[in-house]
Amino acid sequence: MIRRATPTDADFAAPLIYEAIGDIAHSLTGATEPNEVIRVMSQFFAQTGNRLSYENAVIAMDKDKPVGLALFYHGSQTQRLDRPFEEHVKRVTGETPHIVKEARDDEFYLDTVVVSGDSRGKGIGKALLNAFEEESERRGHEKIALLVDEDNQRARKLYESIGYRQDGTIMVSGHLYSHMVKSVMVPV
Repeated sequence: MIRRATPTDADFAAPLIYEAIGDIAHSLTGATEPNEVIRVMSQFFAQTGNRLSYENAVIAMDKDKPVGLALFYHGSQTQRLDRPFEEHVKRVTGETPHIVKEARDDEFYLDTVVVSGDSRGKGIGKALLNAFEEESERRGHEKIALLVDEDNQRARKLYESIGYRQDGTIMVSGHLYSHMVKSVMVPV
């Protein structure tokens, strides 16, 4: 089952998001130690109005246990959703961070999809991808997109098998990513 996330999912979500986005989490939080990064991300997840917020997430459940999540937002909202991170990093470090814009303005963007280690290989990732596509259709967006690390060939093959195609690359936090897009049907 897939359900909408709530603020109480923060302690489950933050470590998984960190596992999925790695160095990007350090850029978003201004923290260097993993425990501090996760703590800050947990706080942001429980709040509204930022890219990691529960309001932009769905949770995959196995009975009563959360086992995965997907985060998504429309690319035209990127600046507004990243502003809280910019303000936080400036407050903490005194420096204005450079947060790379991952999503384009004309696409519904899958920021993160991740499944707990002991639940991988059971179709949960595909179910989360389907939930992302359904949300895009529900909102009337015809173009969806995601990034995949150039070194993650397994994920890339999965995305290609369900219709994504690469249309460029982008450097984020020192890693090269393929930008992949897919057209979805919008109900009339």
